[in-house]
Amino acid sequence: MNILLTGGAGFIGRWVAKNLLSQGHNVWILDDLSNGQESNIAEFRNHANLKGFIEGTILDEELLSKLFAEHRFDICYHLGASINVQDSIDDPRTTFNNDTVGTFYILEQCKQYGTKVVFMSTCMVYDRCTDVNGIDEAHPTKPASPYAGAKIGAENMVLSYYYAYDLPTVVIRPFNTYGPFQKTGGEGGVVAIFLKNDLDNKVLNIYGEGTQTRDLLYVEDCARFVVEAGFSDAVNGQIVNAGLGRDISVNDLAQLITGDASRIKHVEHIHPQSEIQKLLCNSDKAKQLLGWEPRVSLEEGIARTREWIKQGGLA
Repeated sequence: MNILLTGGAGFIGRWVAKNLLSQGHNVWILDDLSNGQESNIAEFRNHANLKGFIEGTILDEELLSKLFAEHRFDICYHLGASINVQDSIDDPRTTFNNDTVGTFYILEQCKQYGTKVVFMSTCMVYDRCTDVNGIDEAHPTKPASPYAGAKIGAENMVLSYYYAYDLPTVVIRPFNTYGPFQKTGGEGGVVAIFLKNDLDNKVLNIYGEGTQTRDLLYVEDCARFVVEAGFSDAVNGQIVNAGLGRDISVNDLAQLITGDASRIKHVEHIHPQSEIQKLLCNSDKAKQLLGWEPRVSLEEGIARTREWIKQGGLA
């Protein structure tokens, strides 16, 4: 198939690209490199099925129109987005434009060519977990940041194109994803940052009390979920979660990674108003519709990520 992957030079995007290329699909990557970096896809640059890397933005309608007219994509995996919660609070316009308006521009092209849309949303749209069985897709949403608000707006547009135009679309909500190629600095995820600091014998800083929990999904499991959503008609018009199905407090995660309580420090939270106290995923729908289940345990995923960072894999 001919596939457009937006955000393909990003952390999750590069693993989605790897999966698609290994299956023999023709892949075009569109990325403005605001979050991603070309080094993430360096190993694929000479791959016969990587048909193009385009440095450009989803806000460029002329560019999108040209790409879709030339290649008539079968599927668009739309991962390109502003992803930082604090950035969205500081500068909501940029996040809204990238995540909501940009998604609209993608939808308009996909509508014209009958291209299936797999829209990458986020678990950050949910209110805190109150159910021992975890958060399923019917769980209440709560846009506690402009990032979450922009994603919910985009989700609704994506689903509206399914109902109004019969366009095959699916909204996917992976939970907190981590693994190799995630940034280890300030914009990275908590696992990558903790691991890098542990390896550098630095303090692990925790925002707030550290009692907030996260459901941590290994990136290769996440990429498999993303890809499979594109090839299944069963998920069209649906919202589908993916997570490990196990949550861990940030305090316990830090202890698991460093094993030394004296190197764990609590600092003032930078955006407590947008914190979600408990995130635990219920992936029953993904299992039912896609036959998808996570394969990598938290301990195994952390070990793999530690090894990648140790080998010099700094992103």
